[in-house]
Amino acid sequence: MMRNGIKKRFTFEHKNEPLLPRGLFVKRMFKHLLLGMLTILLSLIIGILGYHYLEGIGWIDSLLNASMILGGMGPVNELHTDSGKFFASMYALFSGIIFLVTVGIIIAPVVHRFLHRLHIDERDSS
Repeated sequence: MMRNGIKKRFTFEHKNEPLLPRGLFVKRMFKHLLLGMLTILLSLIIGILGYHYLEGIGWIDSLLNASMILGGMGPVNELHTDSGKFFASMYALFSGIIFLVTVGIIIAPVVHRFLHRLHIDERDSS
């Protein structure tokens, strides 16, 4: 369980190891889902703070704008300051990348299990 003194929290079994039992796989999926949700939450907090402090928008409207950008819909309020516009453009690019990263985090265990199972089937047939 230890590799160079660091606990293996989000590592996967090696191709020569047996497939993870279903119960442990569900726990792994839950951990990855939580990590994905934490990533979204932190990204949302960045957006809320940016809209509030750089554009001077109220907290609820900042939440709305950050949620809409993070969800891919676009901003709600009109932006008036250059710093707010710059932040909104950078946050929109950041949000697109975060979307892809979060999807990767969440589906990684499923893809790994599928590929691991194919490798086990390959070993069995040879």
